[in-house]
Amino acid sequence: MKNDIHPKYYPEAKIICACGNIITTGSTKPEMRVEVCSSCHPFYTGKKRLIDSAGQLDRFKKRFDKTTRIKAGVAKKQAAKEKKRKTKLVITKKVSKKKTAKKIASKKK
Repeated sequence: MKNDIHPKYYPEAKIICACGNIITTGSTKPEMRVEVCSSCHPFYTGKKRLIDSAGQLDRFKKRFDKTTRIKAGVAKKQAAKEKKRKTKLVITKKVSKKKTAKKIASKKK
């Protein structure tokens, strides 16, 4: 193995949980802080403690609201475009003066 390319190894590294539990293990970092460990996680303890999952839910709701606003805006633009297209169709159905003159002349006969 090459010398001086590997990170320093700490055989007595500490993992400190938010609940106060300290776990000693080996790592390349001397100290790590975590929010949930095996002694306070609801899966391992059987207790239903509120964990910060609201962040994910809030992000989902924010994304969902954004997409509904975008879809509503697109639908509104399409309705306005459709309305504008219908009014253009009415305007473009004008008949030339020669054709109207022929129709009037044929009706008089």
